[in-house]
Amino acid sequence: MIETLLADWLPQAKQRRLVLVYGRYEDGSSDFTVSFAEERRQVHVTDQHSVLGIVEAWQRHQAERGADDLLVVATSVDDAQLGWDVRGYALGRSTRTVDRARIVAQRFGAANLDPRIRTEPWLINALLDAEPPGGWPRNGSVLTRDAAVRALIGARLGGGTLPEGGLDPGALLAWSLEPAGPDRFARLAEPERAGVADWLAGTVGEVARIILRLAAEGRAADAMPLGVIGTVATRPNASPEAALAFGGLLAGVKPQALRAFTDAVEGTMERWLSEAESGGLLAALARQRVTAVADRADRLAASAHLTEALLDSRFLPSSYAGSLRTLASTLSPTPAKGSISAVERALDEVRNHGLARLYPERLRAAEMAVRVHRWLTSAVPDVVSVAGAVRDQITDWAWVDRALMTLWVGDAGGDPVVAQAYRALYQAARDRRDQLDEHFAARLAGWVPRASSNDPGGCLLIEDVLEKVARPVASRHAPLVVVLDGMSTAVGTAFGEQAAARGWREASPRQGERVAAVTVIPSVTRAGRASLLSGALNVGDQPVERDGFAAFWSKHRRDATLFHKNDLAGHAGHRLSEALIAALAGDGVVGVVLNTIDDALDHGKEGERTGWSIHDITYLPELLDAARGYGRPVLFVADHGHVLERSATEKPVKASGVESARWRTGAASDGEVELSGPRVLLGGGQVTAPWREDIRYTPRKSGYHGGASLAEMVVPVLVLAPSEELVPAGWHVLSPETVTPDWWDQRRTMLAEPSAPARKPSRRKPEPESAVPLFTVETPVESVGAQVVATEVYAAQRAFVPKAPDKQTVATVIDALLDADGSLSLSAVAERAGRAARRPEFFAATLQRLLNVDGYSVLSLRDGDRSVKLDREMLQAQFGVRV
Repeated sequence: MIETLLADWLPQAKQRRLVLVYGRYEDGSSDFTVSFAEERRQVHVTDQHSVLGIVEAWQRHQAERGADDLLVVATSVDDAQLGWDVRGYALGRSTRTVDRARIVAQRFGAANLDPRIRTEPWLINALLDAEPPGGWPRNGSVLTRDAAVRALIGARLGGGTLPEGGLDPGALLAWSLEPAGPDRFARLAEPERAGVADWLAGTVGEVARIILRLAAEGRAADAMPLGVIGTVATRPNASPEAALAFGGLLAGVKPQALRAFTDAVEGTMERWLSEAESGGLLAALARQRVTAVADRADRLAASAHLTEALLDSRFLPSSYAGSLRTLASTLSPTPAKGSISAVERALDEVRNHGLARLYPERLRAAEMAVRVHRWLTSAVPDVVSVAGAVRDQITDWAWVDRALMTLWVGDAGGDPVVAQAYRALYQAARDRRDQLDEHFAARLAGWVPRASSNDPGGCLLIEDVLEKVARPVASRHAPLVVVLDGMSTAVGTAFGEQAAARGWREASPRQGERVAAVTVIPSVTRAGRASLLSGALNVGDQPVERDGFAAFWSKHRRDATLFHKNDLAGHAGHRLSEALIAALAGDGVVGVVLNTIDDALDHGKEGERTGWSIHDITYLPELLDAARGYGRPVLFVADHGHVLERSATEKPVKASGVESARWRTGAASDGEVELSGPRVLLGGGQVTAPWREDIRYTPRKSGYHGGASLAEMVVPVLVLAPSEELVPAGWHVLSPETVTPDWWDQRRTMLAEPSAPARKPSRRKPEPESAVPLFTVETPVESVGAQVVATEVYAAQRAFVPKAPDKQTVATVIDALLDADGSLSLSAVAERAGRAARRPEFFAATLQRLLNVDGYSVLSLRDGDRSVKLDREMLQAQFGVRV
């Protein structure tokens, strides 16, 4: 402060060497240097409160100090007592009065001061005491009260959460969880605490007063947890006991302020959950905050005996566990058709809980359990042929296998009640799958002896995949054929979803469904992969595969190169080898064999144990990116599938003629089938293979192949195009919605069981019996889409859109989006629109121009322009229709 005073006074000093100041100098005495104009002067400060002390200090200064040195004396002696002998040497010939408010203005570099600051001694004192090492910010010629208090809060309480006084309820709630800031606030003088609280209450709201009160009491860390409890305990429908118990935790708060506080806490928790989901730089901190608050809130609730009353909370771990247990109680291994509504409601409660976003693996398991429950409500399907079973496997049962992978792992939270429900559900579904596998194996035994490329019995054979799938794809552009060794149909369903999410168009020669192939017997790599890549039944290792692949394409006048595991890695700085990149850049067909899945069957899968992603497969993301860059369509195919380790004992099944984990020679026993014929490429043309997944003949591994189950014998064949121009003529683009079974999707399950709407009672008198017509013709209800395109608003929009699609097409798409709860993939929208949407992106942009009235987003593109979202409420508001 002395430096500030001298900077203000010295220009008037005129070589004066003595400065008298009313006040006390707590340090007693000190020396420092000040600069003004272009001069530097030494300053000595002393604290003297008697005339004699002042005189002696002045005389000593004159005798011992330099001619330009200044003496500053802080004193309480009146001018009249000093007399002119000393005052005559002093600056202004008097003792100066310190204007503390003026000093504050100077420290902020301001010429003028908000008059209100002068009326608040607590603020002036705090600003003089709290100045940071780098000084106060200099933001203008006038220091306003708000700017001063913001700067003070930033210096006193800021830390990392309130930098430079950045203030809102969320920032204050985050600040409450820091140990240092609230402790500093608690140590402030009472006038300063009250002043800061009043200002924050006026600026941020009464939320601030609650937080700061708790901070002053040393309970700042409980602010967020108490708010979490309050979101339920203060609801209008809360029990009196709950409200009373909460009052014991946070008393003396007015209802309106309490509502604002709990709303702020709820909003902050939602924001942190979103940050935790995003995976960005703040994700770890946000996750840590949410878990700390939720756990503390649970403990506080338990201490107040509020746990049962808070089961509706969206943030408490105990309520999340309760919602999962409620779901578990609705699940049944033998579900009735009508039970699905209760299950769906229970699942919605789990989904809507905030912590479901923090623990997605628990939500995923719950969703898979409900999917299995839905599937079990349907009748057990018949297996009438191998072709029918293969089709059902790729379109339906593969999704069951995928759900069971997750259900086997169970609830990540380890809740025993939930685990028991999942286990019972898993076993019921597994029993049904075993029944289907048994029937398939019986049909397989009769099909194998006569099946051939000339008479496949309605099946796509593994050796015909290149001829019947890859060749049509190559008619547009040479494809990249990716052989994912061991990829099952369950894994294929996941890869199809993920490829669509990456912007690939999936195509099929069949309308609305994928195709799958039947592998050779036994379902092992040496036979299946050689047959696949040679385009004919074959057995062999890499040289056979490489030669067979080149020979097949050579017959069709195309160059082809096959790359195995050791051919893929590039040198330093290059993920893929130069030879592979050169092949992809060329005109020939490129084949790549990826062994990640098959290798994992031997050694176990690292990380996520409930499924596979494209990123789990070494080199696959890079291959997809390269294929897109070179405009290549991609074919995903496998040589065989697999089953996972599910045996009940450590020891393998004892049997004779064991050749591998899942096939042998000799007579069949329970759970096995004998297979013989030209498609049996090992074992002398006759083998025994298990159809039950829990049978193995060798030591335990993570998974196996070679058997006769659907999961091993049926392989997915996925065709992916970077654009629709590369889809073969006569083929169909598959949307994610069309390849997904109804029971997998909650909305479609509910739509499959429509309830007739109740008719309102008529106020009209009944017609006489003779007037009733012989045949009653019901007036068809006009769809929402038809209502929209019939409005004047739509007609006005259409006038500005050249070459707009016809009204029926637009109405169909609107109705399809509404039926899908407002969201469909772009390919599904194109499918609904038919020929009008041969260019899906252009069609979606045209729809936006037709429906987005005055710039309002009735229709928007999401997920990187891969999905379309229709805002139901906005559609109703803009077009005046009832949705």
